[in-house]
Amino acid sequence: MKLFLLFRLGNDHYALDAAEIAEVLPLTRVKQIPGAPAWVAGMMERRGQPVPVIDLPALATGVPAALRTSTRTVLVHYRRHQDEARRLLGLRLESATQTLRCPPESFVDGGLAGASPRYLGPVRQDARGLVQWVRVGALLPDEIHAMLFADTSPEAAS
Repeated sequence: MKLFLLFRLGNDHYALDAAEIAEVLPLTRVKQIPGAPAWVAGMMERRGQPVPVIDLPALATGVPAALRTSTRTVLVHYRRHQDEARRLLGLRLESATQTLRCPPESFVDGGLAGASPRYLGPVRQDARGLVQWVRVGALLPDEIHAMLFADTSPEAAS
């Protein structure tokens, strides 16, 4: 069994592997990054380290996360490849208030290869409808990864 944090993009449900989550915070103020795409919310400070924050609803749908009490800043352990050092990346997520415990095998290929963003993984049917697994390591395009993680220092040890 694996634990997932559930959140919403519009009317649809999505899941993050809890093992990739470092911390769940209330919605956090950020410093904007001039020249970054609109879905890059900005930069925050956490334990003395700068952490880039992306607005996942803005990335996925073009509409920024609503400023509600259920909107969270979720710090995840981000890395694109297994041989890279892990970094902290903040995600603004709406309705990030529930968890799901299920076997990872209950998520199956949705059959949409190439038709959806690369960060969208397999799907699982439950009482909510389809829940789609979001792949943290595939969230950032190469040019945005390079912009947000210009230095080579690994994430601060937690």
